[in-house]
Amino acid sequence: MLNVTKLNRKRKKTDNATWRESGAPHWLKSDKDKGRRHGGAGRLRTLPTASVGAMGADGGSEAAPATPWRKVLYERQPFPDNYVDSRFLEELRRNVGVRRYRYCAVAREAGLVAQQVSCVAAVLTLWSYMAQGRLSPFMLLGASLLCALLGYVLYEALGGPRGSERTRWADLQSAAIFLAFTFGFSPILKTLTESVSTDTVYAMSAVMLLAHLVSFPYAQPSPPGSLSLNAALFGSVCLASRLPGALHAFAMLTCALLVFALWPCLLHRLRNRAPWTFPWAAVLLSLAAVTGLATLSLGGALLLVLALLALTLLCPLLLLRLQRHKDNIHGPWDEAEIHEDLSRFLH
Repeated sequence: MLNVTKLNRKRKKTDNATWRESGAPHWLKSDKDKGRRHGGAGRLRTLPTASVGAMGADGGSEAAPATPWRKVLYERQPFPDNYVDSRFLEELRRNVGVRRYRYCAVAREAGLVAQQVSCVAAVLTLWSYMAQGRLSPFMLLGASLLCALLGYVLYEALGGPRGSERTRWADLQSAAIFLAFTFGFSPILKTLTESVSTDTVYAMSAVMLLAHLVSFPYAQPSPPGSLSLNAALFGSVCLASRLPGALHAFAMLTCALLVFALWPCLLHRLRNRAPWTFPWAAVLLSLAAVTGLATLSLGGALLLVLALLALTLLCPLLLLRLQRHKDNIHGPWDEAEIHEDLSRFLH
């Protein structure tokens, strides 16, 4: 009797080892033992074919289901909700419609950002000259009016679309109204921030000019966006309130409107009508801004040069290098897009 017990234990250990090596599910073994205990021949339960296919989807089995899977929702199928068919990635597409850029074209477009930074630097330089008494407001006002007249003549000479109701007389009236109102409110603007500390005024001006650069519509700069223009004019008003007199504030605001509102319109007309002139205009403006800033601070001029070079040369190169790693995937999991013209249903 003792020998029979030892033999049964040894036999059970051998069966356990065999089942572990085969990797079969534990419930199969329990069914076999149950059949052995009940005197059966170890018959196993037969799984449905669809269940075996579902196990293959989750457990990695290669058994193919007898019923083929269809990508439909209106039909009940013997598959689990998370079933993934082997044909799922056949419709995978990568980088569909990705635009390939050229370095020269990207650098050319980046020049618009660089020249806008140069505009801000030029306005700050002129404000510093007037604050130090090195520039007369009459001289700045005369130069601004002369540049505005030359720019308007060049804008009209280049031609382009013009409103049917907009005439040169209307443009002259708008300019006269602006100059009259600005000159009349200059004493108020001069004392607008008397109760605010100078550090706070400078901080607000810096934030507003930065907001102007960030929100400027570089793709369509004519006319400039309302947010960017208002931010630039608000920063200019803050700076003008720290100038010696009301005439200084009037000259400063006139110059700011010329640079931030009228110059982008002329530059946009140059890009459309005479594309070869745009790089030269941007380079001349950048050189003027760097030269003027160098007379005040060599360190500031050096930082401006580095910023302009980084925006014009380094950032386009970085964009092209990062574009190599672009990987957009498209497939049947994307949202449906309606390409048919449905406007006939609106009538």
